[in-house]
Amino acid sequence: MRKENDSKVTGFVLLGLSSSWELQIFLIFVLLYMVTVLGNLLIVVTVWVDAYLFQWPMYFFWGHLSFLDLCLSCVTVPKMLGDFLQEGKVISFSGCLAQIYFLHFLGASEMFLLTVMAYDRYVAICNPLHYLTVMNRWLCVQLVFVCWCGGALAHSFVQTLLTFQLPFCNSQVIDHYFCDVHPVLKLACADTTLVNMLVIANSSFISLGCFLILLASYTVILFSLRKRSAESRRKALSTCGSHFTVVTFFFVPCIFIYLRPSTTFPLDKAVSVFYTTITPMLNPLIYTLRNEDVKNAMRRLWSQICTTMKMLI
Repeated sequence: MRKENDSKVTGFVLLGLSSSWELQIFLIFVLLYMVTVLGNLLIVVTVWVDAYLFQWPMYFFWGHLSFLDLCLSCVTVPKMLGDFLQEGKVISFSGCLAQIYFLHFLGASEMFLLTVMAYDRYVAICNPLHYLTVMNRWLCVQLVFVCWCGGALAHSFVQTLLTFQLPFCNSQVIDHYFCDVHPVLKLACADTTLVNMLVIANSSFISLGCFLILLASYTVILFSLRKRSAESRRKALSTCGSHFTVVTFFFVPCIFIYLRPSTTFPLDKAVSVFYTTITPMLNPLIYTLRNEDVKNAMRRLWSQICTTMKMLI
């Protein structure tokens, strides 16, 4: 897009995912987005309305994780679907800024929340008699609040400020299907060496730091399970297995994308699709399929809905 003056751009042009097979890709992503929204919304509603699930800290955190996944998918996917239906894939300067801010805000908040959930599992397995005393509701609310604030201030605000304080006066074509830090930094008409180093340092501190804490917590949990009965180990490993699967699906792509200089590879778009679209869709399926409490709560919710509809009819 043309510039208002010599130093300020009004928007960017997104190249998107692919110039061929757009109709097929569009239909696939519409389906994925619908499953993501409905799946995560179902988890949020189930945890909120079910009295049994709502009293347990683990499900309280799961509800917030589903809400984060729901919001995260809404940052990039609706814009991408809209771009499939028009020739010019244009995004305004403020829209690009908002995408980067909310993408990193929600992504970092989810990393912090997954780390908190690992601590929750550590207390539940290693100190089960005092679990509800330690993980009381007030502490859970505080931890979730810290996750949201950490994502907004410690990561997203820093990343957005570092990126958009640079001048953009060259090409405005972004080789991606959404605005992200590294593709946008490539368009700056200034030396971005220091900014790149600060961006990588911030991302490394949060993503790699949280991932190492998660690995350490699960190592401690595995060692503590050696003295438990076979049934206790099975239940603990089932819950931890679901959580660690979600952690792997989310952290590994993020580490691949953000813990390196602002160079782009052909694989980047596919990896970005994975953590912005596929992972938010898979999380509800992973938790639901491997947890009897959640499945029973959904059955109770469905029964209540059917009963209510019969009364209305």
